[in-house]
Amino acid sequence: MIGLQFHPDKVIQALIKELPNPKWSAAFSMVYIINTKENLDIVFNKFRGIAWVNGNSFFKEKVIRDNEPVDINWYRNRSKTTSYRYVPETYLVKLELKRYALNTCKTYISQFEKFINHYPDKDIITLSEQEIRGYLQHLIRQNKSNSYINQAINSIKFYYEVVMGMPNRFYSIERPRKEQKLPQVLSKEEIRSIIANTNNIKHRCIVSLLYSSGLRRSELLDLKLTDIDSKRMLVHIRNAKNNKDRYSLLSEKVVKDLRIYYRQWKPKAYLFESPNGMKYSGKSVGAIVVRAATKASIKRKVTPHILRHSFATHLLESGTDLRYIQTLLGHSSTRTTEIYTQVAINKFKAIKNPLDE
Repeated sequence: MIGLQFHPDKVIQALIKELPNPKWSAAFSMVYIINTKENLDIVFNKFRGIAWVNGNSFFKEKVIRDNEPVDINWYRNRSKTTSYRYVPETYLVKLELKRYALNTCKTYISQFEKFINHYPDKDIITLSEQEIRGYLQHLIRQNKSNSYINQAINSIKFYYEVVMGMPNRFYSIERPRKEQKLPQVLSKEEIRSIIANTNNIKHRCIVSLLYSSGLRRSELLDLKLTDIDSKRMLVHIRNAKNNKDRYSLLSEKVVKDLRIYYRQWKPKAYLFESPNGMKYSGKSVGAIVVRAATKASIKRKVTPHILRHSFATHLLESGTDLRYIQTLLGHSSTRTTEIYTQVAINKFKAIKNPLDE
């Protein structure tokens, strides 16, 4: 059954009478209706705009991810001003308990603070769906990308639905249509030129590994010395996106460079470390790629992720089965990997252009 508890209110009582066959339970001191998906939808639709629905007692928590603890104390320890509204402590606690990835935490906190500072004089809990829509329209007028707007929606949903326990609060909040952009890909010659234009052996290994193993930037930074298996010629990627471990390819050329790098730089735990022995920063990796691409006279903007796209596309062009590419990239579905079929040029080359006939 779906049990309904509420503070005495004539409007709510009148709406409850309109629910399908409501009954009173003396044992639990609450009204109840049969638990079906249709009835659950009716409850949320009936009280939308009238009352918040707290489903903590009804909905089961999602399984907590098995990630390492995330340190977001920096957000607690920031120097604060009275003119700015900061994310509530309950928000930070829930992010920690859910063990969201650090990048996700940063995005959610930043986006939610922008939202609550858009309404500086209103209590967060009193904001309605209409006001949330007003904020999203404000972002659209600022020409924010669809991805940015979806991040804003996710951060707001997290507060009301996860922190405050009010599921399905956003049934009718419209999301932007998903953009279908093709991945940018470099040629093999451009990749070789970028690698050749790195400043030192450490930078060379970073760029080479991003491409030759199809790594995400965060995956590269999380690599430990023990994750390089030169006997089986594999890279072990641990606890990557969606908490999945996987193996990817290890290039023989990269192994030779890594041995030289190890003798010169002597990393202790992580494969790539900062001068103080901590994990290398993502910003530094991005700067290394951009600098090498500029020196290689590549006019397009080059990011670490473009190297990953190029890895997948070049494998597909060389005849590698799509399912193997899916495994190497760590995609949950081949549908994600199939996008590379639209940029692989080997099939296009086989087509005779009608103008050339």
